[in-house]
Amino acid sequence: MDINSAVGRDAGITDEQLEALSSFETSPLFDRREKAALGYAEGMTRTPADVSDRVFEEVRALFSDEQIVELTAAIALENFRARFNCALKIESDGLCTLAPDHPVRKAIRGK
Repeated sequence: MDINSAVGRDAGITDEQLEALSSFETSPLFDRREKAALGYAEGMTRTPADVSDRVFEEVRALFSDEQIVELTAAIALENFRARFNCALKIESDGLCTLAPDHPVRKAIRGK
């Protein structure tokens, strides 16, 4: 969340969107493609991974096969990094603007 929020802001993601991540499905701040990608990421990063048919069909309707492969690889890589950092207790560099008690931060910590 830390470095990705900083990189995301540089790519045009707003602080409001970061704040709304925990409610992305109902937030007007995300378009249909963004919501599909976020839902896909959410399913992929569950333990065990669980991408529903409904979520995958939405992704399939909005992205090409090549885009789906790239999206899947990016999500898997970020999930790997997050788990790697968590296992090694690598702390935040303080780049994320979300409050420490924000629901997204709590979800990341598993609380």
